[in-house]
Amino acid sequence: MTGGRLAVLAAAGLLWAGLGAAGLGATGLGGRGFAQGPDAQPKTMLALPPAPLLPATLGKLKRVAEGDVGDGLGSLDAADASVLTEDGLKRFARSEYAAEGKGAAPGSVAVYKFGDASGAVAAYDYFRRPGMRPEKLGDEAVANGDEVLLRSGVSVVRAEFKLGHEGMVALTRELIDHLPKVGGSAGVAPLLPGMLPGRSQMGGLDAESVKYALGPAGYQAMGGVVPAGMVGFDKSAETVTAKYKGGGVLTLLLYPTPQIAGDRGRAVEAELGHGSAAGTVKLRREGPLLLLATGGWTPAAAQAMVDGVHLHGVVSFDKPMPLEFHAEVQKTYSLLSSIMVFCGVGTLAAVVLGLFFGGGRALIRVMQGKPAASEPEFLRIDLRGPAGKGAGPEV
Repeated sequence: MTGGRLAVLAAAGLLWAGLGAAGLGATGLGGRGFAQGPDAQPKTMLALPPAPLLPATLGKLKRVAEGDVGDGLGSLDAADASVLTEDGLKRFARSEYAAEGKGAAPGSVAVYKFGDASGAVAAYDYFRRPGMRPEKLGDEAVANGDEVLLRSGVSVVRAEFKLGHEGMVALTRELIDHLPKVGGSAGVAPLLPGMLPGRSQMGGLDAESVKYALGPAGYQAMGGVVPAGMVGFDKSAETVTAKYKGGGVLTLLLYPTPQIAGDRGRAVEAELGHGSAAGTVKLRREGPLLLLATGGWTPAAAQAMVDGVHLHGVVSFDKPMPLEFHAEVQKTYSLLSSIMVFCGVGTLAAVVLGLFFGGGRALIRVMQGKPAASEPEFLRIDLRGPAGKGAGPEV
């Protein structure tokens, strides 16, 4: 019995080996299946590696091949890893740049690429420190001495160039040209930070205190007022916190649905409403948006602050239309164009025919010595019969 089973297994193994040599040899075990004919050709999938985040050279500086060089998420600083991970970090690169000539000083650059602009904004606010001056670089940038922090699309750059301000700006602009470009909705900055009162005119708003967060680690690290566990980041919440003159703090929390916002609002109000540590507390909900004023406000000022922010619905459509839609639009356009051409030709033909027949008739009358325009002629039918023709005068 055992010998029979061994024979069957051996035969099956030979059959599988033969089929593998005939159909799977070209594609391996990960292929799509057996060859479907003698002319079938194996398909080769080529995966192009992404372009490097850091260029080989920046001005007179060259990226070093040894030393402090890191590519990949495994090279992140442990203190920042949790925050950047929840912000959606996809790629990371860091390197020193050494001078090619004697007159140039070295520098260091770190680039963080995120899945969308919201994650990049959150990471930018996390890295931004008080006292850094604004710079006109990328989408937003700040600098402090030789150090510069900027955001361009979905990328955040932390760099240090010991070349003076002008040299630092020139190398940073060159670096921005090498950063990956992302279009569509992924490249759109979040709307929540722009809803802060005084964001445009800076009326009472401390611009350095604006912090946008997408997760509990970043929210807590940037000094959030609400306990991070109560915000509801597991329900795709996003927050922005800002300080105002006088010690007041305004927190905006945006949720996917009004139901989630209502549930979180009741929990936050129960947590902060009975404590004195947060100072004045005023909470208002508008759809999926929670507005919370805490700190050194007067009750009237806190209420006016939360009442002054309104959520405006923005509808955007950035997905490509299906081919069928474009085909129907083209057909409709062709039909309407043909109708307009036909109507135009018909109108022109009517005008030409009118001028031809009307003008021709007037020309014939003039050639006969008659006026071009004549009085209309009336026809009369005499229905009186023979007996009535001489009976009297004709009426």
